[in-house]
Amino acid sequence: MTSGVSEEERRARAALTRVVEPGDERAGRWLRRHGPVELLARLTGPALTEDTLPGAGEQRVQGYRTRAATASPERDLERVAELGGRFLCPGDPEWPGQLDDLGDARPVGLWVRGRPDLRIWALRSVAVVGARACTPYGAHVSGSLASGLAERGWVVVSGAAYGVDAAAHRGALSADGATVAVLACGVDAVYPRGHAELIRRVVEQGVVVAELPPGAHPTRSRFVLRNRVIAALSRGTVVVEAEYRSGSLATARAAERLGRFTMGVPGPVTSGLSAGVHELLRTGAVLVTDADEVVELVGDIGDLAPARRGPVLPHDLLGPGCARVLEALPASGAFDGRDIAARAGTTPDEALARLYELHSLGFVERHGDRWQLATVATTGSNARRGGA
Repeated sequence: MTSGVSEEERRARAALTRVVEPGDERAGRWLRRHGPVELLARLTGPALTEDTLPGAGEQRVQGYRTRAATASPERDLERVAELGGRFLCPGDPEWPGQLDDLGDARPVGLWVRGRPDLRIWALRSVAVVGARACTPYGAHVSGSLASGLAERGWVVVSGAAYGVDAAAHRGALSADGATVAVLACGVDAVYPRGHAELIRRVVEQGVVVAELPPGAHPTRSRFVLRNRVIAALSRGTVVVEAEYRSGSLATARAAERLGRFTMGVPGPVTSGLSAGVHELLRTGAVLVTDADEVVELVGDIGDLAPARRGPVLPHDLLGPGCARVLEALPASGAFDGRDIAARAGTTPDEALARLYELHSLGFVERHGDRWQLATVATTGSNARRGGA
């Protein structure tokens, strides 16, 4: 990795990931004002006055100082290097610039495992999130979405949780595609435990990212705050199954605040696991049903989803002339070309030519010089006339 920041700043930021909780905007303001080296020096130096780091009470500042005193950035940097990973800082060539949209809630730095360039991958990525306790429908849809996106060259971002997250990662992996897992713990900590193999495969084929240093364990608040990184890294967020208070809805709302595309996959109206998605759709998210529709929204000009239409019916094959003659046919009884020409407002020769065309398509039957509406066409003819 080509360094974009000094080693002193890298060590300071690595230390601060042990001091500052993800999304701490107060610490983010201090970091913006003083820089990482100076901030760490103030937290590890002599006792602070109220003016040194304003905006935090004495107890909170003491908590920062306690954690700063025990931080060992050299050990953490060595640990991630042993795992074949790296620590990214704002200003590094690999730093995803869209994370800067988080303002003072921007990550202090990112611990990363996996060979691909995170900045390049994030430029063409979509988050797929949803319920942990998803239904088979949710697992199928999220896996299909992810594999479809991967086949189209898009990176699938999710949180490596049970349910929709796992299905999304597996869908991308099954298509030999790209996927990024954003963890609420250290990149060397497997959580949930049952996903040890999944996370290993993501490391081999994709990228695993965390704000927290190696060895850090997840907490409820860290899961919630992790969602803002998923939203910021991606061009858009798709929610597949979510209850009203699901954490995946927080990801969608974060995406909306950041100006990203917000999408939802509808489910049965009787399913509580789709209630949150439906509310999201009612309040402005875009309804999507497959990867084509997602790419049409987040992709470049010209990335259009195929036109949606029902099956081609025989009537769809008729030109205007045939359609006009067909409408002129009586619902029952025999007729000849002159009768139909008068009713359709055309010449007898034109009417006869159209009758032969309708005969080839199975709409009419010929009996010598007389014609009759075919049995299979009677229902449709009556329907067009408003009959039963």
